[in-house]
Amino acid sequence: MTGGAPPAGVGALVDHLFRHGAGRMVATLARALGPARLDLAEEVVQDAMIRALQTWPHQGVPANPRGWLFRVARNRALDHLRREGRFSGTLAPALAGDGDASGGREMDGAGDDELAMIFMCCHPALPRAGRVALTLKSVGAFSVEEIAAALLARPDAVAQRLVRVKRQIRDEAIPLELPPEREMAARLPAVLEVLYLLFNEGYGAHAGENLVRAELCGEAIRLARLLAGSPRTALPATHALLALFLLQASRLPARQDEAGDLLLLAEQDRTRWDRRLVAEGMRHLARSAAGREVTPYHVEAAIAATHAAAPDAERTDWPAVLRLYDDLLAMKPSPVVALNRAVALAMAEGPEAGIAALGALSGEAALARYHLLPAALAALHHRAGRPAEAARHYRDALALPCSEPERRFLTRQLATCEA
Repeated sequence: MTGGAPPAGVGALVDHLFRHGAGRMVATLARALGPARLDLAEEVVQDAMIRALQTWPHQGVPANPRGWLFRVARNRALDHLRREGRFSGTLAPALAGDGDASGGREMDGAGDDELAMIFMCCHPALPRAGRVALTLKSVGAFSVEEIAAALLARPDAVAQRLVRVKRQIRDEAIPLELPPEREMAARLPAVLEVLYLLFNEGYGAHAGENLVRAELCGEAIRLARLLAGSPRTALPATHALLALFLLQASRLPARQDEAGDLLLLAEQDRTRWDRRLVAEGMRHLARSAAGREVTPYHVEAAIAATHAAAPDAERTDWPAVLRLYDDLLAMKPSPVVALNRAVALAMAEGPEAGIAALGALSGEAALARYHLLPAALAALHHRAGRPAEAARHYRDALALPCSEPERRFLTRQLATCEA
């Protein structure tokens, strides 16, 4: 042991190691124990973190903190198996070594284990909601309470969802392994879909006090980078999705003002956009062009890139954005995509064109409780010089679920129309 970090910083260090290393440790231990014992792998890693919080302030931080944590978690798993009388010499070598060094070596090679864990959590046999929750829990090391807050669900409902999905993994013997190369292209879309849902929930929360849940965006980016960094999963669609995440995340510092209120794209201070993320996103967008397949992620990333390339809102190439939305709607027909296309149409051809396109969506059941439809209609009527009509639509939007920053924004816009 060494005094490598002062006791006052131990809590922050352990939290950092938990956020950035727990998923890898759980994956390595679950590979050794078997996916049916995923709960045990998660439990012993949590126990190791608690022990670090208890001992490191007094004994000092180990020279290899990750290796120390892995060794403690592994030994707790072994103790548990021995108590049950189920310890077997057939267990994987990850449970056989000793010392901080061996734990460090195991963790150095844990990348494939974490990729395998992602594919297990996102197995197409599992229900979509279960995939998202399990990925956050087992790969992202989110607590049940954090998952519930992120997904706007009750903790008991999330806990039950996790129990069901883990039972399904056990009962159906879903393996913790990377798919064979011949199956990778077929299995990858389910993984990318989970990351897409994860990022979108963080980027634009549908309800609650916060407009953005940065930890969800960050976790989606981390996992997408992991996929893009492995030769087995670095397919064009992976690079396209990561490009989309990075380009969208580059705007996060400018999406809210100092009071936490929403700023529209045209109102944002583009000097606050993270240009390092823009550059990284552009690089991955270029790599995504390596194959012949064009996915919706490619098109959405191209839309984000068009916005990123514009020096200001006025000089955005809206006709290009509109053409991309036409492509996206053909590939991924949905009322939400059609709504976004209508907004792009209004920017390219004027508010009346957008109002007509949005009017055609008024009967869509999927948009019946989607506040952005009446909000978009309100904004376009206001641009067209009809404040009374705009106010009516803003009231309709305020009657529907949305986040608190969005509600404050809509209220301000309503007051402007009424004035």
